[in-house]
Amino acid sequence: MSPVKLQGSDDAKPVEQGKGCVTTELKGLETIAPLVCSVEETPEPLSTEVQGTIPTWINGKLLRNGPGKFEFGNTHYNHWFDGMAMLHQFKIENGTVTYMSRFLNSDAYKKNSERDRIMMSEFGTLAMPDPCKNFFQRFLSRFEMMEPTDNASVSFVKYKGDYYVSTETNFIHKVNPENLETLEKVDWSKFIAVNGATAHPHYDPDGTTYNMGNSYGSKGALYNIISVPPEKTDAKDTLQGAKVLCSIVPANKSHPSYYHSFAMSENYVVFIEQPIKMDLLKIVTCKLRGKALSEGIYWDPSQETVFHLVHKRTGEVSSVKYHTRAISTFHQVNAFEEDGFLMLDMCCSDDGQAINNYLIQNLRKAGDALDEVYNTMCRAFPRRFVLPLNVTSETLTGQNLNTRPSSTATCVKTSKDKVFCHHEDLHGDDLCEYGGLEFPQINYGRCNTRPYRYFYGCGFRHLVGDSLLKMDLNDKTLKVWYQKGFYPSEPVFVPSPDAVEEDDGVILSVVLTPSQDKGTFLLVLDAKTFDELGRANVPVNMPYGFHGTFNTSA
Repeated sequence: MSPVKLQGSDDAKPVEQGKGCVTTELKGLETIAPLVCSVEETPEPLSTEVQGTIPTWINGKLLRNGPGKFEFGNTHYNHWFDGMAMLHQFKIENGTVTYMSRFLNSDAYKKNSERDRIMMSEFGTLAMPDPCKNFFQRFLSRFEMMEPTDNASVSFVKYKGDYYVSTETNFIHKVNPENLETLEKVDWSKFIAVNGATAHPHYDPDGTTYNMGNSYGSKGALYNIISVPPEKTDAKDTLQGAKVLCSIVPANKSHPSYYHSFAMSENYVVFIEQPIKMDLLKIVTCKLRGKALSEGIYWDPSQETVFHLVHKRTGEVSSVKYHTRAISTFHQVNAFEEDGFLMLDMCCSDDGQAINNYLIQNLRKAGDALDEVYNTMCRAFPRRFVLPLNVTSETLTGQNLNTRPSSTATCVKTSKDKVFCHHEDLHGDDLCEYGGLEFPQINYGRCNTRPYRYFYGCGFRHLVGDSLLKMDLNDKTLKVWYQKGFYPSEPVFVPSPDAVEEDDGVILSVVLTPSQDKGTFLLVLDAKTFDELGRANVPVNMPYGFHGTFNTSA
């Protein structure tokens, strides 16, 4: 499908977004409040009605994760990230689709359900003292350390062939992809000295899994690169054999950076130390002060963003640090090495305050108030940074080291171990019309850590994705799927069994329709043409979720 002309408001005004990209200030945004409302689970498989054709070679399960319950009794969550994890399964077999969902049976979910009130604090919601306790007990509870949540609502991940759901604390849950049953709660800190890990690990072809997690000690915070071996030594294995490859000291130990993910090339893990900062004193004392953990996170645009390179085999941290101006990033597209350079592709924003804007009250706004929330947020755009790998004492300062003729990115050695980088845009001006791009995905099995041509994502002319995009890096042109009033999830690429070219396969996305009761469907696009092949209508209401994966059936 070619780019679709989007309708703008007559009184829409252009808004500068970083350098060289002007987006349109939007008016009259549709309310998406139904996409952040609690729903019931569907624990038994439900048949769907298929329109068009779903290729019979697609054989497996699309697994998705995201918040599905936003209140208990008369207590309500404040932030989108706080809602109780709901797991979704779309089973695709012989051109048919069934759907089921279950709440993750976490300790947080069980404790909250038993008391019908919020008992465990989440990212943006502080659990208030139990009213059943006497005044003195309630007062003392303010001085207790906040218990980390096990509400793993962000993504599905794999370790040693098993599926887990993850958030960013030290707890993950093993789940059964066949029926979404919660099997086992696993604590990272029982295996290695970390206090959490991201929900976006990376995988080597041999199955080795890499991740990152912080540790907090008397001397402050450390960023840790983690590896998990590919195979079990025992049937009951979870994270046994995990190890910390190396630790990186933050620029400010009491104000480390927040990070949601990291990048990986064939030989390196790339950690992006960004100016979204965590005030550890505020976070440690949030319960005492009666504030949510999110209040300890802030954006400091006076700080540069720093790229740290860690060799995956040796754990050696490069002494050369690659700097750029203050940017924020949640998701990387890809990273690969070529001709002595490391290309780092990621979705970036020139502002890091978005995380604090996704309050449930903002997502449920309507009219001018909703327009204002959207128009004051900075959009994310795909960018490439080119990092020279062979910087030595002999390397000249003050000149552009990027010798790639097709690239407009620059990298200049400014001192002994510092290279300052400026990005090139991985898009044309037309992407500004679609509100930038987030939730990037590639043909991971074929292209991760390697040169590639295509990536996919959601366009964001709303607070959630409202279009599906395919970017061709050869000429930075877009293909678009857009239908007014429809809100697609993160696209998942599934290669066809006889694939020759990189984009031979389909894109799967769950599309929600807030203006229509139970207007949910699984969309299947031809990844090459971006034409719709079919959709499976699911007669349920579903909240807008975060991330997922496709589990191919044997």
